[in-house]
Amino acid sequence: LVVGNLFVLHTYNTLTRISGVNTKTSQIGIYVLKNDAAQTIEDAKDYTFGTLSSLDKKNTQEAVKQIQTLLGQPVKQQSADGVTKLVDSLMDGSCGVIILNHAYLPILSEMEGYTDIENKIRELDILDVNTVIEEQTKDTNVSQKQDAKNIIRLYISGIDTRGGEIINTRSDVNIIATINTDTKQMLLVSTPRDYFVPLSISNGVPDKLTHAGIYGTDASMATLERLYEMDIQFFGRVNFTSLINIVDALGGLEVVSDEEFDTGWESGAMIHVNEGVNYFDGTSALAFCRERHALEDGDNARGRHQQAVITAMIKKMMSPAMLRGATEIIDSVSDGVDTNFTMEQIQSLVKTQLRKNPEWHIYSVSAEGYGDKQTCYSSGNTPLYVTIPNEQSVANIIDLINRVEAGEVLDGSTNTSE
Repeated sequence: LVVGNLFVLHTYNTLTRISGVNTKTSQIGIYVLKNDAAQTIEDAKDYTFGTLSSLDKKNTQEAVKQIQTLLGQPVKQQSADGVTKLVDSLMDGSCGVIILNHAYLPILSEMEGYTDIENKIRELDILDVNTVIEEQTKDTNVSQKQDAKNIIRLYISGIDTRGGEIINTRSDVNIIATINTDTKQMLLVSTPRDYFVPLSISNGVPDKLTHAGIYGTDASMATLERLYEMDIQFFGRVNFTSLINIVDALGGLEVVSDEEFDTGWESGAMIHVNEGVNYFDGTSALAFCRERHALEDGDNARGRHQQAVITAMIKKMMSPAMLRGATEIIDSVSDGVDTNFTMEQIQSLVKTQLRKNPEWHIYSVSAEGYGDKQTCYSSGNTPLYVTIPNEQSVANIIDLINRVEAGEVLDGSTNTSE
């Protein structure tokens, strides 16, 4: 009885930590030139602080407030219209220190002339800025769809952080799961990270989908809602460490690959992948999900592989292995995962699955497009590699979503009993 009560308490505390999330955290960096004498923000109190004039304005203003509170005095500010202009103001000496969202550094590293930026600047401090996740204003053709009790729409975001960090940063995995709980049909829609679409916060200016994550999960969700003309009620964010831990807690996965290839060191592990069934531990599963350079179809193939891992995880979690490894699985998701599902909703879903143990049908599809170089909302006047959406592909996905919600079981689905 004591052991049982401790397990229940542990489970309750874990679900409480990861569920019902309604805030988001951005990490705002305070940077000086690498050889600058200042070692702390206090050392730079008399410097001119460079800030962004429009991009990420709310986070920047909150960071300025924190700095002024720390110093007990106002700071001299100079604004710049764009990330590159802000960095240039530090390089030419017109500013002694700049305030910049840490998530912009990978964007800068893609730009000509700024690829080695992290070797030229030094971080004085990182400030956490917490804000409420807000529901974005939806288009009329999106919001007129009524939520049905048997339909769950979940945005799955995979972010490039490790340890227990769940912060606003680029989202490398962008999958929407549309679930009909009556027909037990799941539709997994993968959208390439470089998809060139207007962000919900960019006033119609296109950008890479991955950059929406810099502005929060709510921005990513609203951007995808507009793309696919749907409402998304829930989100789940997973970082790299938690994916490794979950797969290992499940005892590994049997994952079906549509091609044979070798992953590179950039993916986190160098492994050989066979066409057909592969056995992956957590590290191998992550490498399989991340690799794109070795694939002829690049980001499109990576999206399919991410879906294959999710499908394998769903099948494994609905097997007796889930019950045998329940404690380890709970421990593995206590860090590096968050969701706006409430604890009660999670418990209800688990109880229903355990009580009825139904067979589920899983259908995967990826949005398609072609590569190009375009200027983006988050990069200013510097062109970046993007994926131009194929309009027919997007239309086909909207049709699939509508069919699943209408109660159709899609031909070609994978069954969890297989």
